[in-house]
Amino acid sequence: MLRVVLAEDSVLLREGLVGLLERFGHRVLAAVGTAEELDAATLAHRPDIVVTDVRMPPGFTDEGLRAAVALRGKLPGLPVLVLSQYVQRAYAEDLLSTSDGTGVGYLLKERIGHVEEFADALRRVAEGGTVVDPEVVRQLIRHRRDPLARLTARELEVLALMAEGRSNASVAEALHVGEGTVSKHFGSILSKLDLDVSDATNRRVLAVLAFLRG
Repeated sequence: MLRVVLAEDSVLLREGLVGLLERFGHRVLAAVGTAEELDAATLAHRPDIVVTDVRMPPGFTDEGLRAAVALRGKLPGLPVLVLSQYVQRAYAEDLLSTSDGTGVGYLLKERIGHVEEFADALRRVAEGGTVVDPEVVRQLIRHRRDPLARLTARELEVLALMAEGRSNASVAEALHVGEGTVSKHFGSILSKLDLDVSDATNRRVLAVLAFLRG
């Protein structure tokens, strides 16, 4: 069970999300409609994860995202899953720049309709993973710059799938190859991106961040 603070200005969607989260056995500590309420509720309840919309009152620009970024500064390591109506590369990059990119997710709202995928993304972010919507990943690929240009097409595929939060086994299944092949590709990716980190989890996160920011 996860203790959740939810921020969404649409009453219908907010209530729907509360019901969905409770369906999966999670506890919604607070469900609010503004960035100010999100800040106050999070500091008061210290939840396991925050789920927030990007655009909230009063300006409906990026208030929710800014509140989430600020909260990760006040509560280091706070897992945050951000929901957005549209792909905004800058928003994703801002969020991924906090706390070394661990415990963050950026999903399009349409992904909520894929209930199991949404629940899985929530769990992975709460556990410290990095989850980015596949459509955001596709747009980031189209805008990639060096050093990612050194990667082969297959290595980019592997890294793109990892950016979605997939395990090696899931990447292997998607590409119809063995896990050993995925590990070899990942080793090559680390070498080309000059990521010499001993901890396996940090290597993966750093590689994904290099991909998303590239």
